[in-house]
Amino acid sequence: MKKITTLAFLFVTFFGSILLAQSTRPDSLLPVRGFCIAAPQPKQLDAFLKFINEELAPRQVNTLILRVDFNYQFESHPELRDSIALSSKEVKKLVAVCRKNAIQIIPQINLLGHQSWATTTHNLLRVYPEFDETPHVKMPEKYAWPNTDGLYCKSYCPLHPGVHKVVFDLVDEICAAFESKAFHAGMDEVFYIGDDKCPRCSGRNKAELFAGEVNTIRNHLALKDRKLWIWGDRLIDGKTTGIGEWEGSMNNTHQAIDLLSKDVVICDWHYERPDQTAVYFAMKGFNVITCPWRNPKNALLQTQDMLKFRATATKEMKPRFFGMMQTVWSPAGSFWDEYYGVKVNEKAGENTASNCFKTMYEEINKAIR
Repeated sequence: MKKITTLAFLFVTFFGSILLAQSTRPDSLLPVRGFCIAAPQPKQLDAFLKFINEELAPRQVNTLILRVDFNYQFESHPELRDSIALSSKEVKKLVAVCRKNAIQIIPQINLLGHQSWATTTHNLLRVYPEFDETPHVKMPEKYAWPNTDGLYCKSYCPLHPGVHKVVFDLVDEICAAFESKAFHAGMDEVFYIGDDKCPRCSGRNKAELFAGEVNTIRNHLALKDRKLWIWGDRLIDGKTTGIGEWEGSMNNTHQAIDLLSKDVVICDWHYERPDQTAVYFAMKGFNVITCPWRNPKNALLQTQDMLKFRATATKEMKPRFFGMMQTVWSPAGSFWDEYYGVKVNEKAGENTASNCFKTMYEEINKAIR
């Protein structure tokens, strides 16, 4: 009897340890462990590759969102390139380093919104002004918010008959260059949509316009078996939740959530409060990723929440809690200066993107261990 008991104990101990190891494998714990940053300038490429090897890979980051926009030497539309932009050869270096470290690259080009910033009109509307949703709103010499035009960022008109031919050329080319099976379309902070003065959009339902654009992009990507990722703020009712106009919608686009294809991946960002809207997106049938920025305390709570959701959810809900992603909204070079202590923002204190990144991944890797 003692021998049988001993064998049973060893059996349970051995196989229990295997099951525990399996349950805490990184991909089982959090399928997406992400990092989002602007694509580097060509002169910063070597530093970026070093950062991937020495900082992202050891933390078991497996997803890299690169905000490329027009920082690529497009062949389909060379008129839309930035004056200094990554070449296809340089992009292949990025692809190779990420492949070596089992990191998937997902390129981003801001679609629909964010076609301008402050006093600057970005390349798409500068070159193709006919795509502008609000051509009557002129860019100011000095930008201030709020303003009488309600101008935060320009949008292109989703119903313009020529816009998708141009936009999809860029999307297809950048996905091919990065050998990516997914594309991030941005779609955040869209304040201009269905403008009353737009000859195509005037009087139309804003939620239907937003959903129509998301699904149009999604359907185009699906033709080549690619997935669409977007930011989630326009799908949250900013008024009812009290979340407001930045991290939620105040122009009724939130109603689009019931009109979207369920295979769109939602990147749910909250920077001021650790709001638990990941549950809302998961209950609506979407895979959702929680995204902090520069508040380490919030990032810690958000990571703990995501781990708890995955640990306690039903078998139907668990796969939809997709993971965590650190976001960076400064240029890549500025982030590295902050990260390595080259420049210290004394005013920010501990509330920096680099501290947030370190805190989030310390918590993730503690859970993995």
